[in-house]
Amino acid sequence: MTFILRSILATLLLSLTACSSMYYSALESAGIPKRELMVHRVEKARDTQEETKEQFKTALDQFTAVTNFDGGDLEDIYNKLNSEYEASIDKSEAVRKRIDDIKDVSAALFEEWQEEIEQFSSASLRRSSKTQLLETKRQYRQLISAMEKAESKLEPVLTVFKDQVLYLKHNLNARAISSLKNELSGIQSDVSSLISAMESSIDEANSFISSMEQKK
Repeated sequence: MTFILRSILATLLLSLTACSSMYYSALESAGIPKRELMVHRVEKARDTQEETKEQFKTALDQFTAVTNFDGGDLEDIYNKLNSEYEASIDKSEAVRKRIDDIKDVSAALFEEWQEEIEQFSSASLRRSSKTQLLETKRQYRQLISAMEKAESKLEPVLTVFKDQVLYLKHNLNARAISSLKNELSGIQSDVSSLISAMESSIDEANSFISSMEQKK
């Protein structure tokens, strides 16, 4: 049974109960352990970050194109920029949701892992499992740090996007285009920094996924 089919089965069993512990228990019953779910959520977060990176690139391209405006319907240009801004907001919210999902399942996984360590009768196995837990936590903290660093760069860029979109909306004339030209260098720098952080976070996600796969 594939991961998706098992996820659907778990959803049918529980109907997305608000209680996380009950939700994870239902998934366990459907054959989806917390470790597998955690890896899946990291994969989804990685993919969402990739999509977000591309969205911000597209938005920047659109803002840059506006500075070369040479006649035409400025209201149409405003609508295009606003559409890119709103799409960027949606992707940013998705990134935040993905990070929260990872935090939630990791907390449940690490709590369960710690409790199960205490159940070993073998001291050597207990030490080995504890070492693996500590290493996984270290890698997890590194992953979340990279993801949160990238996420923290979203809002400043969105704020600049919003300012320019609003200014263009209120001033559908050459003055608005001139303002955007003056701000373009700063916008490009902010987006470049965001993309760099996103790429680092994506690399961390791939490294974490690979590490967890090796521990199966």
